[in-house]
Amino acid sequence: MRRPDESRVVRSNSTSSAAPLRISLLGRFDLVDGAGASIPLANGTQRLLSLLALRDRIVHRASVAGALWPDVSESRAHASLRSALLRVPNAARSVVAVSDAELALAEGVAIDVRDGQALAHRLLDDTATPPESDVSRSAISLLSSDLLPGWNDEWVTADAEGWRQLRLHALEALTDRLVGQMRFGDAMTAAMAAVKAEPLRESAHAALIRVHLAESNQSEALRQFERYQQLLRSELGIEPTPRLRELIDM
Repeated sequence: MRRPDESRVVRSNSTSSAAPLRISLLGRFDLVDGAGASIPLANGTQRLLSLLALRDRIVHRASVAGALWPDVSESRAHASLRSALLRVPNAARSVVAVSDAELALAEGVAIDVRDGQALAHRLLDDTATPPESDVSRSAISLLSSDLLPGWNDEWVTADAEGWRQLRLHALEALTDRLVGQMRFGDAMTAAMAAVKAEPLRESAHAALIRVHLAESNQSEALRQFERYQQLLRSELGIEPTPRLRELIDM
């Protein structure tokens, strides 16, 4: 990593000699050291590291300052950025690479949403058999959290929605893979996580109904259909699609 007075940022492997730092954006923000301990950070520094984690590339300082402090003058935004950088504690200095013009996370910093995205894409690849660790309770847990819930910053919104859609599809795919392995309890957990994330999503309810049917629990499948039907009627004034009805008529 170059010193701040140099013109370009270099993303070094400064975290690779020790256990890597890890940034968590799923469920809540957290920065964890190699021993698993949380490193306290000021709010502005949390937002800075979150933005760099979501961009996952070298970013111009002006772009970072404008995104994080859009409602103040350019000079005030840059001052706030400098303050956020200065507030990074010594235990986390290696997490960010800095130059006069650019910022980035250092190479080797782990990011949970990056891991979650990779997991989701593996589960959605019908041409490959995912490793055993991808079809597991830990995978369900990773796919069950929203990205920075409660953060309403404009720079978070698109990433949060993109992750929500991806994890819903992945949970449904994981449910079907677990059913194929006759692991019905875990399949139920995955399907219910998808339903909880989006109660009006028909494909999530269909995944849950398929679990009940795979266990030969037709009454449970019918009750789930009726619960969803009632929810749609009360919330949207519409009916489930014929495709969902066909599941329980089989």
